[in-house]
Amino acid sequence: MLRFGKKKQVPDGLFVKCEGCGAVVYRKNVEERLQTCPECNYHFRIGPWDRIRLHTDEGTFTEMDGDLRPCDPLNFVAKKAYKDDLEKDTEATGLNEAIICGTCRIEDRPAVFAAMDFRFRGASMGSVVGEKLTRAVERAMGEGLPLVTVAASGGARMQESAYSLMQMAKTCAALNRFSRAGGAYLSVMTHPTTGGVTASWASMGDVILAEPGALIGFAGRRVIEETIKQELPPDFQTAEFLLQHGFLDMIVPRAEIKRTLGRLLAYLT
Repeated sequence: MLRFGKKKQVPDGLFVKCEGCGAVVYRKNVEERLQTCPECNYHFRIGPWDRIRLHTDEGTFTEMDGDLRPCDPLNFVAKKAYKDDLEKDTEATGLNEAIICGTCRIEDRPAVFAAMDFRFRGASMGSVVGEKLTRAVERAMGEGLPLVTVAASGGARMQESAYSLMQMAKTCAALNRFSRAGGAYLSVMTHPTTGGVTASWASMGDVILAEPGALIGFAGRRVIEETIKQELPPDFQTAEFLLQHGFLDMIVPRAEIKRTLGRLLAYLT
């Protein structure tokens, strides 16, 4: 008579399903590869503190304007009140807004650095995101430092209506002043970068980089197809498509971003 022992339970979180190829992969292998899939090199989303850890010199980042919080000027209510959603996202992420800005060193070169967190309202750009980014630009201009941003966004924040859309013009105006003053700006686009962020500050870099496979665009694929009455290519709005058509300057794997930023800063500054 055969006897079988008790079936061992697989601990929760031991494996993760890749959003790129669908493979179920060992989470530790993904983490060792800086949150990229060992099967297809899909780049998983990571938060701003991970970006700071990976792309800036250890112990050099000092946050600025971290106390700024969004308000609810329109008393917006859909299925839930906007202010309740803000509180929920703050509790989940530990952030007051969808962007973190500060000063740092990258490959021993000083810079102002900003990175977004898609977990907070889809990293949409409201009035505080725009204000923090504008202050970061002005800090870089005032101290003669280069600016590096890492974008990941669903676009403008609809709950703030025109207040949100105004940030596109405000951030672009600040970057124009920065450029006219001789400032160097490196923009990194990650998955996904869309809507008003793509149509404003993320596209104004002196050099524009992207991670492999990142979705980058303004309107959604279906909206465009229905508008122009044409079927779009399968790779439309991918980083690779945009590089081929001249919208990007380079595609850089996550593990090489810091070194690449360092070389660009050495050249531009």
